[in-house]
Amino acid sequence: MTRVVVIGGGQNSEHEVSLASASAVADALRAGGHEVRAVTISREGVWDAGAGGDPVSSLTAALPLLGWAEVVFPAVHGQHGEDGALAALCALIGIPVVGSPARAGAIGMDKHATKLVAEAAGLRTAHGFVVAASDIGDIEFEAPVVVKPVSAGSSYGVSLVQRAEDLPEALRTAVAFDDHVLIEEVVRGREIDVAVICEAGGVRWAAPPLEIHAAGLFDTAMKYDGSARFTVPAALEEREERMLTRAALAMFDALGCAGVARMDFFLTDEGPVLNEVNTMPGLTAASQVPRMFAAAGVGYEELVDRLVRAALAQGA
Repeated sequence: MTRVVVIGGGQNSEHEVSLASASAVADALRAGGHEVRAVTISREGVWDAGAGGDPVSSLTAALPLLGWAEVVFPAVHGQHGEDGALAALCALIGIPVVGSPARAGAIGMDKHATKLVAEAAGLRTAHGFVVAASDIGDIEFEAPVVVKPVSAGSSYGVSLVQRAEDLPEALRTAVAFDDHVLIEEVVRGREIDVAVICEAGGVRWAAPPLEIHAAGLFDTAMKYDGSARFTVPAALEEREERMLTRAALAMFDALGCAGVARMDFFLTDEGPVLNEVNTMPGLTAASQVPRMFAAAGVGYEELVDRLVRAALAQGA
C-alpha cells in the first residue's frame, strides 16, 4: 500500500475535466489498495486541503499533506498543472510525482516549443508561426488555417478558419486563452493518437494507436459531449503503426517525458505529422489513453497503479 495524494482542479479552462480525471484516479487507486487523499485546487488557486482562503495560505496549510504522501499524482490538465508547475513544486520538496518532470511538462504545454523539439528530433510538424496578442490586428493569412492558443489544452480556443474574413474572430478567441497564438497550415490526414508509458523498470512502450473519427475539427465540444467516435486499435498497416510508434517514442524521449504521455498525429500519405503532445492527458476510464492501454490488456486500475509504481521507482 502506498500513500498517494491525488490533485485535481486547477486554475485554467480544463478545471472540470481535471476534476473528472482526479476522481477516477483516486477511486481506482483506492480499489487497488492504496491509501489515497484527494486535494482540489480551485479556479482561483485555493487548495481545499488547507485552512487558508487564498492561494498562498492554503498552499502553506496543504504542505503537511504533501509531506504525508509517498507519491503525488497531479491529475491537473493545462496551465499551472500539466505545464510542469506541480511537478516543480514536488521536486522542490522531494516528493516523487506521477508523470513528466517540470521541463518536459513546460515544453510539452507550449505548442510552438514542442514543434521545435519535434523538428530537431526529425519529426514532421505543420508549418506555422506565432503571433503575440498585441499584434493580431496586423495579421493577414491565406485560409484555410488552424488558429490555436500556444499554451492551452482540450482544444479550448482552437478554430479551423476556412475564410480569410473569419481570421480576426478566430484570433480573438485564441487570445482569450493565451497571449500568444499559433497559426498553422491545415494538414489533411487521419487523426491518430499514440500513448507511451515509462514503467518502473525504465522500459517505455507504446499502446495500440487510437483513431479519432471526426467530421472537421475535433473540438472541445466533441471531446466531451459524447459524440466523438474512436477506433482502438486503429486500422493501420503494419508499416504505418511502426512509423507512428517510432515517432511517439522519439518524441517522448526528446521531451524527457515520464509516466504516461499522449502523442497526437496526423497520418498523411507522406507519413506521420505531429500535432501536439499531452504530458498529463485525460485519465478517466473512458479517456483516450486508458482506452489504448485497455486494448493492450492493461486495465484502468492496473494502469494508474503502474504509474504510481513508476513514480516511486524514479524517485528512489
